[in-house]
Amino acid sequence: MKNPSTRIVGAIAAIVAVLAFYFVLLGQRGVSLIQDGRAVPVGLGLAVLVLPVLGVWMVVATIRSGLAHQHLARRIHHEGLELDVSDLPRRPSGRIDRGAADALFAQVKQEWEGDPDNWRNSYRLARAYDYAGDRGRARETMRRAVALEKLEREG
Repeated sequence: MKNPSTRIVGAIAAIVAVLAFYFVLLGQRGVSLIQDGRAVPVGLGLAVLVLPVLGVWMVVATIRSGLAHQHLARRIHHEGLELDVSDLPRRPSGRIDRGAADALFAQVKQEWEGDPDNWRNSYRLARAYDYAGDRGRARETMRRAVALEKLEREG
């Protein structure tokens, strides 16, 4: 049986390959429209050429972010500071019960308030936000954790 991470990396590689193919097709279509020479097709061609550029930027940013988060997850694991959610009650869907997630969040937020400039606390808070269902704040806090860890590593 394959390692779950190998399957995930394979799926990501397949998605990136499909997106790369799509971006090439878009680029070709944009160039074709520009070569027409008339004002409207040239304008559309230029607009179409922006799409692959934005797409590549989004793919690269997402992969870089995922790698940074994985780096922090490995460090947290090696330091034994992962949030233990194994004994929390779960809904039939497998997600942590809302009340239990909120209680975990309150505990982790209190730890974070004691030392908000520690990337470990920000990482744990981001995970607690995620368990509590607040994905927006989880992403924002994880970005903070990544920045703080980078400062620690470079300093």
